[in-house]
Amino acid sequence: MELRTTGYDHPDAAFLTAEVQQEYIRRYGDVDQTEMRAEHFVAPQGIFVVGYLDGAPVACGGWRVKDGSNAFLRDGDAELKRMFVVEKARGRGLARLLLRHLEAAAIAAGRRRLVLETGTEQPEAVALYESEGYSPITKFGIYRDSPECICLGKELVTVPVA
Repeated sequence: MELRTTGYDHPDAAFLTAEVQQEYIRRYGDVDQTEMRAEHFVAPQGIFVVGYLDGAPVACGGWRVKDGSNAFLRDGDAELKRMFVVEKARGRGLARLLLRHLEAAAIAAGRRRLVLETGTEQPEAVALYESEGYSPITKFGIYRDSPECICLGKELVTVPVA
């Protein structure tokens, strides 16, 4: 998979984020109402990445800075958003590849922890994140009071250059 930093408002990113919203409707009965703006994903405040197979957009995800201005988050946090792989490309490890790419980009930008919201109706996502070292954190965001909400986080470890 070729990964390209595109920005949240790129046409391929818009296509994939519309697809993820349809996935939320199927699983939860509604779209995600979390505020999302293109400027949230412009460096150094964040990035948005699209993955391509044979030139076709098949995966997306990004992170945006979420420092301690939120009572439930800390300085140095970045929030993972809109991780998604189209159905026909699932089961190939693409989400894991994208996640690791986003983690590396967050580390390079000086972020110390990645946090995310997911839900009980996304067991594949929960399994991926847990297998990559994410663990439960205090719930944050507009869905924090929902029983379906699951919030996870991972400390990002930088490797000193020898």
